[in-house]
Amino acid sequence: MRQRPIVTKQAILRREDGIAMLTMLMLTVILTVIGIAAITTTTMDLKLAGGERLREVSINTAEACLSTSVQIIQQTLANSAVPASILGLPNPVIWPAPLQSEIMGVPGFEQNPDTADWQAAAPLVVAPNAQLTIGGFTVNIDIDRLFARPKPGSSLAFAAGYEGTGAGAAGGGVEVLYRISCYSFGGLNTFGQVTGVYACVATGESCQRKI
Repeated sequence: MRQRPIVTKQAILRREDGIAMLTMLMLTVILTVIGIAAITTTTMDLKLAGGERLREVSINTAEACLSTSVQIIQQTLANSAVPASILGLPNPVIWPAPLQSEIMGVPGFEQNPDTADWQAAAPLVVAPNAQLTIGGFTVNIDIDRLFARPKPGSSLAFAAGYEGTGAGAAGGGVEVLYRISCYSFGGLNTFGQVTGVYACVATGESCQRKI
């Protein structure tokens, strides 16, 4: 009668059956984890890059509306009214009331509390003075007249004891300070906001950014 070979515990431990499969499984798991991490990192980078691009576009769009607003102020000051030539333009869309009163300084309209902010809450009134469309972005424009003062270097400033750069009787005129607020909206919670303060000569000749 043939006897079965006796297999000891040490003999079982020395067997290498299945080592190759186990190694391949471990390598597969490691490579899978690395692949998932790489895909996740790439996706996050793409989202961040896309968000940054939209933010830059929205800010640039809001910046572009500042020059449009300055032109509206200059032409309104020069004509003592919002010119019909720009009222008829499809872009920007301008609502002359109360914009004309704000620019010209009609009593009660200086530092008007209206706003063009998309997310403004009561008691502020979301009523833009104009609206501009640029590259798929809608930009609300709010122009607020702050106050008028003697132009630095003018005879009025000289008489008032102004000692700034270029002060003296050679200059002349009054400058009006305006705050221009631009709020751009491109959908998907993409907002941009730019605010600038400009000093404009009352005759509508020029505007200089102060802030």
